[in-house]
Amino acid sequence: MRKDQDIAPRKLRLTRLMGASSLFVLAAAALPTVAAGQETDTSPSPAQGGADEAVAQEAIGEEDNVIVVSGFRASLDAALDMKRESISAIDVIVAEDIAKFPDQNLAESLQRIPGVAIERDAGEGRAITVRGLGAQFTRVRVNGMETIATSTDGASANRDRAFDFNVFASELFNSIVVHKTASASLDEGSLGAVVDLNTGNPIGYGAGLTLTASAQARYNDLNDDVGPRLAGLVGWTNDAETFGISASVAYSQYKTSELGNNSVRWAQAPFRSVNGVACDLDDPTGECAEVADAFHPRIPRYGLVGHDRERLGATGSIQFQPTDRTNISIDGLYSKFTEDRDEFWGEVLLRSEEDTIDISNYVIDGDNNIISAELDNAYVRTERYHRESSTEFYQISANLDHEFSDVFRGTLRGGFSRSDADIPVETSLMFDDRSDGYTYDYSDMESPLLSFGPGIDNPAAFELAEFRDRPSSVTNKFRTFALDLEWDVADGFQMAGGGFYRRFDFDTVGFRRDGVYCQAFDCAPGASGAPVTDDLADIFELGDAGQPEGNTNRWVVPNLDAATDFIDLYNREAVLDQGGQRSVTEEVTGGWLQANYETSLFGMRVTGNAGMRYAKTDQTSEGFLSGTYRTIERTYDDWLPAMNVNIFPADNLILRGAIAKVMTRPSLGSLTPGGSVDQFNFRISSGNPYIDPYRATNYDVALEWYFAPGALASVALFAKDIESFPLGTSTEGTWADSGLPTSLLTPGTPVYDAIVNGTDPDREFEFRTTGNGPGASLKGVEFGLNLPFSAFSTVGLLRHFGVLGNVTLIESDVDYTVGGEVYTRPLTGLSKKSANGTVYYDDGKLSIRVSGAYRGGYITGTSGNSNIFEGFGSSFNLDAAIRYQLTDQIELSLDGTNLTDDYRYRWTDDFARRNYENNHFGRVIMAGVRFKL
Repeated sequence: MRKDQDIAPRKLRLTRLMGASSLFVLAAAALPTVAAGQETDTSPSPAQGGADEAVAQEAIGEEDNVIVVSGFRASLDAALDMKRESISAIDVIVAEDIAKFPDQNLAESLQRIPGVAIERDAGEGRAITVRGLGAQFTRVRVNGMETIATSTDGASANRDRAFDFNVFASELFNSIVVHKTASASLDEGSLGAVVDLNTGNPIGYGAGLTLTASAQARYNDLNDDVGPRLAGLVGWTNDAETFGISASVAYSQYKTSELGNNSVRWAQAPFRSVNGVACDLDDPTGECAEVADAFHPRIPRYGLVGHDRERLGATGSIQFQPTDRTNISIDGLYSKFTEDRDEFWGEVLLRSEEDTIDISNYVIDGDNNIISAELDNAYVRTERYHRESSTEFYQISANLDHEFSDVFRGTLRGGFSRSDADIPVETSLMFDDRSDGYTYDYSDMESPLLSFGPGIDNPAAFELAEFRDRPSSVTNKFRTFALDLEWDVADGFQMAGGGFYRRFDFDTVGFRRDGVYCQAFDCAPGASGAPVTDDLADIFELGDAGQPEGNTNRWVVPNLDAATDFIDLYNREAVLDQGGQRSVTEEVTGGWLQANYETSLFGMRVTGNAGMRYAKTDQTSEGFLSGTYRTIERTYDDWLPAMNVNIFPADNLILRGAIAKVMTRPSLGSLTPGGSVDQFNFRISSGNPYIDPYRATNYDVALEWYFAPGALASVALFAKDIESFPLGTSTEGTWADSGLPTSLLTPGTPVYDAIVNGTDPDREFEFRTTGNGPGASLKGVEFGLNLPFSAFSTVGLLRHFGVLGNVTLIESDVDYTVGGEVYTRPLTGLSKKSANGTVYYDDGKLSIRVSGAYRGGYITGTSGNSNIFEGFGSSFNLDAAIRYQLTDQIELSLDGTNLTDDYRYRWTDDFARRNYENNHFGRVIMAGVRFKL
């Protein structure tokens, strides 16, 4: 791009409106709702790299009643000016300076944008929901290339299209762009949004050497852990600013704890006896029937989940402008995210053992829950879980921009990425003891009282009963090639178009080393496992888990190294989990054509675009079906028209409208023929390669009022008519109906006893899969406010303050079939209400912000054991940050996140809201220093 075409005068240069990050700097205090740019290029423009150093500081002066604003306020004003000129609805977050992203996590920055809420893993932002649509409906691009970054969550590797933001260090990026409305030029695959993550270009840093380094100490008050967080960037650009090279690296290591309780859902089942009266398990009556019909916690427990995380990231970029009309860039990104997850549980195993347990002194509440009881002859279990996981991601992409003439230009780009999520170790060890005198009390659903009988801290009372190890791996590979062209046909009218090819490969495989001790080894007569000695055990102290007085807080747990050596676990044969060996390959080819225009109507300025996008998807799915490895192929295509229009009734008022056909391809785990067997709950889950994509028509209307310099009040209405919406289905059948071999079953499990040992060969199983649903509807409204107090006062302390905030309200209706009944509920992952706000102070030397984010409760999906749905309660997170510019080169920082130590409550059953889990993660305080040369 020629340097004389930076931002102005051509308003129609839609692909170059972003500008340099050094110009459009947004301070850490105020990043929620600054929009800019256009769809196709959100990286800094080379010609704008050498911004005056004065914009890096703020000074508000007064001369003849003219207010001169620089630094943060100037960046905010410039970004709002760009929002006025944007065609589609876009929100942008830009680093205040090189390698200085405002939040410790990219997802946590995104939650400050209207309509965006986040999902947390171990207290850290992991995935986003945009306008009520979950992470699988959001496409994420890194430096313009679609990316799927796989990692692990609380249960397993991510086997979906959802992007895991915790894989990447935030210091590696200088901007995030959220595209909320579609256009023909924008990659398809999103019902919610397309998110661009950009690492920046070296020429944008200006001529000469650029060097930045930062160091922080991260402290968590729940586990008293202190970990390092380090980052650095070096760049060099020649004096002519035609060649630049840069590299950055970020490293952090920290520990996070989850402390709390967990019920592993609630269930119904007959007990052996009730209040001393033996029960007929096949036909219970009286109190036996009352108890059998009520819900009880399956595995009530308290415990600790510890996360030991290490993150390493690096970027590299080369940029070359051999002429004023040609720009070549090559960008590389590498990230490695490792985690050791350790769990310590003290629990009672009611699940599938009720017919051997005696219950007494029970209380049933109005929701048919046995909220308190005393249990005898119950399995007291202590459990040790250990998982080692590693996610390694790398990407390389190249861009060639060339202007053939003043009116015709093109962009050629290509790239490759790969993400490997490996779990070489996923081990569970269980100590069991038949015990009397166990009591539980869920009168307070969030903080139950669990009191074990005597001996839970005595190793000799236990036996090593079960062991598991389930290594697995997931690999995602992506490659792309695209050519885009632009032709300025006439003043105010441009034609653009292009073609693209993408290939996506998903492969996963899993193995098992599961066993019951007395099935795998010889046991003494009457024993249920190996006797536990002192050297096989550790003593676990619970700590502050929000438990009430009288709770049991100390118990024996397996010593991981000693117990696995004792059974030689890792040298046992790892058996292939057929349901865990699956793959999907997608090849997408297509093209797009779009007209961009600027005109006037009844004296009002009008801008917009209209176009069509075509995508053909060739899908190949592989997996085991009825014990046979199958390959299934299918092809489908989509025509996706899109239109955006903006009317300017006044210079400070914009009315925006958009309509588009959009689509999201089904989740990867649902597309494979394979599945899994739940050997404790008699459930078989499988995929469906013939699921249709999610398809919808999106409608958007917004009004923006720029009522003062640097100020914005906005309201946006949106609706999504989702024409096809795959939903989970459930049917009943026997093991024989599944066609699966019994070799998949693990000795000692309830399913093995029923099918292989023949205790109940005709036992009914629940068969779960995904089918094409009837569709869904969604509508909502967003309110946004960006208000610097300088709009009211140009003198005194008040002018340095400001507030930012937004509120999103959403309604959605989906018909779910659960247990043969139809229930109308919102989309999974949709919070009806969300809001966040920031109060900030910034005088150019001292910057302070306090931010709060609220998210209403939401369902995560259907549940099990006759519970209707499950989900999370509402949450509120309070964060604060302080920055002090000690010198022009040195800045001090102090950050605090989750300052209220908010608990995360998860429930099962939408009617009774029974406790699934309730835990907290602790406050995090970070202190650091940053140096810039």
